[in-house]
Formats: sequence, C-alpha cells, structure tokens
Amino acid sequence: MQQPDIDGGRPFDWSRTAADYARYRDIYPPAFYSCLRTHGVGLPGQRVLDIGTGTGVVPRALCAEGARFTGVDPAPGQIGQARRLAAEQGMDIAFHCVPAEEMDFPDASFDAAIACQCYFYLDHVRLAPLLHRLLRPGGLFVITYMAWLPAEDAVAAASEALALRYNPAWTGGGEVRRPIPVPDAYGGLFRQEAADLFDVEVPFTRESWNGRMKACRGVGAALPPEQVAAFETEHLALLANIAPPQFTVLHYVAAAVLRRIDGTS
Repeated sequence: MQQPDIDGGRPFDWSRTAADYARYRDIYPPAFYSCLRTHGVGLPGQRVLDIGTGTGVVPRALCAEGARFTGVDPAPGQIGQARRLAAEQGMDIAFHCVPAEEMDFPDASFDAAIACQCYFYLDHVRLAPLLHRLLRPGGLFVITYMAWLPAEDAVAAASEALALRYNPAWTGGGEVRRPIPVPDAYGGLFRQEAADLFDVEVPFTRESWNGRMKACRGVGAALPPEQVAAFETEHLALLANIAPPQFTVLHYVAAAVLRRIDGTS
C-alpha cells in the first residue's frame, strides 16, 4: 500500500509482517469486546462483516458467542494467517482477500459491519454506499481504534522514539485521545448513534511488546529485513533496561457507532 498522507507516501506491506501480527497483535482487552457487544455487534445469530480483518483477531474472539463472521483484507499474507489460525482453532469463518471497496457480496448480506484499526486506509467515498447496500435495513457499522499513549506511558514513548529513529517518515506515533472522525461520505446513508472513548491497560511481556512494535506499520511493514532485525535487537536491549519482565502499556479505545438509514438509494 502507498498513500500520500500516510508516512510521507512511503510504501508499506502488511503481508510482510503477517507472521508477527498473528503472534503478537491479538491484544484487545475484554473492555474492547464489551464495547462492541454493548453497541450490538457480535451477538448470537448475527452476520458480521469485519473490514480490514488482518489475521482475524476480532472474528476469532467473538465467533464462539454465536455470530457468523466474514473477514476481508487486501493483504494475502494476513488472510493466509487468518485462515490458518481459524482452522487450527476449529472456527468456521469466511476470509476473503479483497479490498473493502471492491467487495461483491449480495445486498443485505450482513446485520453489522466493523472496521478496527483501519479506517484511515479506506476510501470512504466508495465504501459508504457499498456498505449501505451490503447491510440489512437498520444495520450497524462500528468503527473502532485502539492506540498507545506515548505522552503518558514511558515504555510506549521510548519504543516509539526508537521506531521513529529507524523510520522517520512513520506518521503512526504521537497518539492522543481523540474520537473517531466519521467521514462526511456517510452522511445521508448512516446516522451516528453513539461514540465511546476510554482508557485500557494492556498487559505485555518484553517479548510480546517487542513483537507488537515490530509488527507495526512503521517497522515490520515498511523496513527491509536487516533493519527490522536491527530494530529488534536494539529494542529488546532497551526494554531490558526500562521495563520489568511483565508490565502494562496505557492505551485508549475509541468507537463510533453508525446505523444504516433506510429508504436511501
């Protein structure tokens, strides 16, 4: 992928970091899933579309409760890992390697759709009318995002600074609490019903936090292998000096809940 407003236009490829993503990015805490359920997503019998599914973290976490999930992602490496993990866990989840804007499911295929961590990669002008068609009348679209807070967490700040030293073009740092900015493209097709913004402490070990950082866009998805290896060596040494064997990293979670407006063509 390559977008002029992300990382100064530097290319990144989520398939390159798919193995680390599968191992280290299943980190959403219970409060995150409670937020989805509170807003009516992932309930028994629902047909749920997961946009930007990656390795299928959210479908694998919620499908045991009775929802039927379909995940889409444009990165073949991510979809390969999603299929592998679902098969190993005995889960019947449909994963499709396709950009969200090019989905070709029948009308009213889904009761709800979610987009976690990916809303800024999407072409919402194309996606909004497509989602309106794919959701049943009154269907939900929930956009969520979870990010560490470097200004308030010393480990996150130090790790982020190191990642920026290896990739100064990376624009994924410096997060502060902020609501989801719902694009104008959804106006007239969806109405916003709710918004959430809350903090969570996410547990890590030095290894898992290193893996989480290595799997991010600015490191594993963008840097050549030799630089990723150098980052990992330096990062693990840094963590040995500043972090105990087990610790938490302060994150915030944001969500925007949209409901399909019926009678709109």
